[in-house]
Amino acid sequence: MPVTEQEIVDCLRRIALPGESTNVIDGGAVRHVEVEGTTVRVMLAIQADQPNVTESLRTSTETSLLALSGVTKAEVRVQSLLATVGGGRPEPAPTWADRIRGVRHIVAVASGKGGVGKSTVSSNLALALASSGRSVGLLDADIYGPSQQMMMGATEEPRGGADGRIRPVTAPGGVRVMSLGFMIDVDQPVIWRGPMLVKALEQFVGDVEWGELDYLVVDLPPGTGDVALTLCQNLPFAGAVIVTTPQDIALIDVRKALHMFTKLGVPVLGIIENMAYYQCPACGHTEHIFGSGGGRRTAEQLEMPFLGAIPLDPAVVAGGDTGRPVVTDRPDSAAARGFLEIATALDRTVMDAV
Repeated sequence: MPVTEQEIVDCLRRIALPGESTNVIDGGAVRHVEVEGTTVRVMLAIQADQPNVTESLRTSTETSLLALSGVTKAEVRVQSLLATVGGGRPEPAPTWADRIRGVRHIVAVASGKGGVGKSTVSSNLALALASSGRSVGLLDADIYGPSQQMMMGATEEPRGGADGRIRPVTAPGGVRVMSLGFMIDVDQPVIWRGPMLVKALEQFVGDVEWGELDYLVVDLPPGTGDVALTLCQNLPFAGAVIVTTPQDIALIDVRKALHMFTKLGVPVLGIIENMAYYQCPACGHTEHIFGSGGGRRTAEQLEMPFLGAIPLDPAVVAGGDTGRPVVTDRPDSAAARGFLEIATALDRTVMDAV
């Protein structure tokens, strides 16, 4: 019977992290776990530069993994996070932020719950910023439900450079895009636990050649889970925008997202109300299907900027499905104008804070 991921995680939790009163899982030392048949490959990174320490950890980890039923081969690599420089002084390995120094401002797009159009807002917001002359990247951090490769109409695949780093795909509109969706089959589920998730995020940030960017827009998964926590702890966000719809149930979750960012020290740049209203193209009648003005009221109650409202427009939905976002496909529509106004307000807010 093949070994399960839970068995591997439980095994790694029994392995002490050298010099710490914790294990390699809880201590954040596990950077990659891969299972191929009866072979298990693990990558560990520790704050130590003594060869005997790293070799002892490698040996003990391999021995523990080989003791699991269903494992016939274990390949373990242990990387030191300390590099020796002149004079023998240890220097910490580069942080995530060190590896993307060319990015001036990182902005998270978040939502307290799913179904509010967060990814649609992310793609159109990135394009709206690019249309104003800013250089923009879009990181699809929704690991379990990547969609930006399709929504942005990015048909190429990322390519590796001679330096081993990945080149993001430049989508129509000039935005550089990276998504797990480029690398997996559209019907293939991503069944990962924490260590593999963190490693994937680290690679998307540090192993991608983003180049010089004014903005990196990060499309977070809904809610307040591991991905948001990991990225906020490792990246210097200029701030976050929270996407909501007008109804009360969505606005409750806005507060949860707000409190998460506050606890993590990430400024909330404002609220965007999506699907704010529907205007009949034939008669011009406006219908507030999900309620009226909830996003603005919540912003006022929480004393944060209200960046703008986006109408419910079938063209927005169709643009996401066909890879032709409304900002570039129908720039004169009310939805596109809304995204452009929000991008202007966001840009002004970020620049004022610099």
